[in-house]
Amino acid sequence: MRRTHALPAVLVTALVTALAALLAACGTAPGPAPAAPATSPAPASPAAPTGGAVPRCTTAELTGSLGTPDGAAGSTYRPLLLTNTGTRTCELRGFPGVSYVTGDDGQQVGPAAQEEGERGPQVELAPGEAASATVRFVNVGNFDEAACVPVPVRGLRVYPPGDTASLFVPAEGTGCSGTPPQPQLTVTTVTAAS
Repeated sequence: MRRTHALPAVLVTALVTALAALLAACGTAPGPAPAAPATSPAPASPAAPTGGAVPRCTTAELTGSLGTPDGAAGSTYRPLLLTNTGTRTCELRGFPGVSYVTGDDGQQVGPAAQEEGERGPQVELAPGEAASATVRFVNVGNFDEAACVPVPVRGLRVYPPGDTASLFVPAEGTGCSGTPPQPQLTVTTVTAAS
């Protein structure tokens, strides 16, 4: 008759635990990775201002013209009118860029207009309405001819506030192609045209 020896209980427990761990590691194939939790897409940026904001007037929506001149000693003041010829209400704020131009290619003549005064508030323009900025034209004949280097000009190149495209406004006269001791042109901020 054969005798069997019982394994100590501690050894049996250790073997069963090791066997269970081995089966868990080797006997099962890894399942698919859990799906990432669904998230909402980020809201798209609005194509146009929302919340009642009025879009800026672009050069394509504006025409430029000069109003009636008003003379003063050595200078002439004229309103520069920027009229909304578009189909929507838009706004302008700040100073237009203004310079003399000559020739068929619209070459700039001398320094651009110097800004004068404080930047004003936003001006809303419905279709057909205009904003106005005052341009001061100095009589360049009062400058030293060597510093001024006077040349005939055809008009003004005007950049509406905030835009990089320009308008041409006819205004024949004489400008300084050199650098005069004082600005030959100054311009104020836009305001609602009266």
